[in-house]
Amino acid sequence: MDWIIILALCALTFFSVGEMMRLKKEVASFANRIERNLDHVIAGEEIEEVDETADTLWGKVGERFQRVDHIWKRKEKESSMEKERIKELISDLSHQTRTPIANIKIYAEFLHGESLSEEGCEFLSNLEEQTEKLDFFLQSMIKISRLETGIIQIQMQEANFYETLRGAVAAVVPKVADKRLKLSVECEEALLLVHDMKWTQEAIFNVLDNAAKYTNSGGNIWIVVKRQEMFTRVSIKDSGKGIARERQAEIFTRFYREPEVREQPGVGIGLYLTRKILELQGGYIEVHSEVDEGTEFRLYLREQSS
Repeated sequence: MDWIIILALCALTFFSVGEMMRLKKEVASFANRIERNLDHVIAGEEIEEVDETADTLWGKVGERFQRVDHIWKRKEKESSMEKERIKELISDLSHQTRTPIANIKIYAEFLHGESLSEEGCEFLSNLEEQTEKLDFFLQSMIKISRLETGIIQIQMQEANFYETLRGAVAAVVPKVADKRLKLSVECEEALLLVHDMKWTQEAIFNVLDNAAKYTNSGGNIWIVVKRQEMFTRVSIKDSGKGIARERQAEIFTRFYREPEVREQPGVGIGLYLTRKILELQGGYIEVHSEVDEGTEFRLYLREQSS
């Protein structure tokens, strides 16, 4: 009787070991199949056929995996169509507003040649100022919309960063000269960096424009570019009015303007756009400021291989 029990236990052991080996093999096959099909999904390819009648792990979950794949592709298609609609809307908005604004500017130029009263000249000046503000606002909104919807892609390539910086500085020189600001730049002229020249220039200009705008006549702006281990840091410091600590987190949001500067031209988009541009390149921005002691913005561009 004892040997019968022993044989039964041995048979049960062999069966258990065999079942475990089978399950282990099936789990390994299932894991490989999942990994393989995830690669297909990422690449936008069709996943493997599913035999719903098969008594396997893949047979049990493969059909749901397939449904998820179909849902993903449908959502991706809907997203692509939505981007196209937004692209058309932005293009239409840009086209429809460009002509009226250009016409207003032309009519304003004509009016400069007319004999106007003192009050008329004041109205003309206000008209030109508001037209420029409207034009700037619309162009900024178009830029933001294109970036956020992926219509404009960041083009990363190795380029001379000094040239990028020089373009941003050149754009702000008229305002700097008008306010007699002292502007100093410290940057290696042969510095090569993988970045998008056009959009990085836009990001730097937005910060410089703010520095020039909120620094009193005769003040200072310092630009220092320093290469670090993981990032290249662009420090833009001014001797302006400074920013209260409780407001420093808000300045990077859309349309935010500090209460005491609302009389200054601007719509509160520049720093938001700068943050977005840096983030799309794997970078970020910091602000360090004290009221009446100036402000320092630090723009970080991630070091990347070309």
